[in-house]
Amino acid sequence: MLSTTTKDQTKVITDLLNGTFSSLETVVPIKHTRAKPQLLEKNFHIGYGVLIGMTGDIKGKLVLSGESTVFSKIGETMYGMPLEGDMLLSFSGELGNMIAGGLSTTIVENGININITAPTMMQGNTTLSGFKQGLRVTTSFDHTGKLDIMLLLD
Repeated sequence: MLSTTTKDQTKVITDLLNGTFSSLETVVPIKHTRAKPQLLEKNFHIGYGVLIGMTGDIKGKLVLSGESTVFSKIGETMYGMPLEGDMLLSFSGELGNMIAGGLSTTIVENGININITAPTMMQGNTTLSGFKQGLRVTTSFDHTGKLDIMLLLD
């Protein structure tokens, strides 16, 4: 982590979450609501999602997880056509890229520099573990479905 005190860690996590939410609002043109952040256990399962690594001042991962149909509906809203198969996989990775890219651009205003990795797609029964701290925020998109946005810090 960038800093060692609990107060500083809380501020960094808050900055990361707010940057992620700001980016999400810019990227996805669908009205949505968010649940309160929840702490994640040391491992959890994903059926479909995208993982973007973060390096630099903060090391961790941003994960978007949900039903593939939710990613497809978001893609259809953004591009005007249904997405499936390889197009859906490509779009899902790019959606993660756009949100993480927006996060890294926004958070630099708070003096935090991060770089993002290429997206990693996850399908099937994937278990994620090996992170020190994890938060999940469930986001409900109107007439579309829910995505879990997870911030995993190493």
